[in-house]
Parts: sequence; C-alpha cells; structure tokens
Amino acid sequence: MNYFDYTEAAKQAGIETHDLQRIVESVRREFPRDDMLFELHVLRACMAIKDGWATLEQVLAEEPISLS
Repeated sequence: MNYFDYTEAAKQAGIETHDLQRIVESVRREFPRDDMLFELHVLRACMAIKDGWATLEQVLAEEPISLS
C-alpha cells in the first residue's frame, strides 16, 4: 500500500533516482516498521529540497535540520 506519492515530489525537486534511493534508505532506517510515517518523511524531505528549506546533503546528514 502506498500512502504518499513521494516519487512525483522528488521529480519536481529535481532529485535524481539514485539520490532518492539514498533518502529512502536513510528514512527507512528511522521508520523500519511504519510505512505511513516512512513515506510521509520521504515526501517531506523531497518537498523541503524543492522549496529550498534543505539541501540533499542536509537531508542525508545524521543531524536534524534546524528550520529556525
């Protein structure tokens, strides 16, 4: 079951397939059993990159991103 279409958001953000896979792997480690939260966080990461709130490097970093 898919909850959110994060692949379309990734395309809109200009995220390459291999970079999306890196995001997916990173977020999956954080949410190994919760598919809905996993997909939501991948979607939010893609949207943050698209909207300029974060870079790919920041999304993939171990430290949380400060939006303040």
